[in-house]
Amino acid sequence: MIVAFSVTPLGVGEDVGEYVADAVRVVRESGLPNRTDAMFTSIEGEWDEVMDVVRRAVAVVEARAPRVSVVLKADIRPGVTDGLTSKVETVERHLSD
Repeated sequence: MIVAFSVTPLGVGEDVGEYVADAVRVVRESGLPNRTDAMFTSIEGEWDEVMDVVRRAVAVVEARAPRVSVVLKADIRPGVTDGLTSKVETVERHLSD
């Protein structure tokens, strides 16, 4: 499964990069395949391990912010691995045709 999520601290002002970095650090230290872009962090693995990482990423922001907003989208597709790479490669292949 692939989960794309964003964690946004609320009530801490406009500059939230430091808080987001704390959440991304949790994801990167998990050892699961992941990518971060301007809007979301995507992580790939089994349901329980991915959701545990998301929970811990939210908790690290929640520890410093009075309120946290979370947006999450999941692609649950049993038997598929390396979806973070293969899905993008498929689109790129079609773009090059």
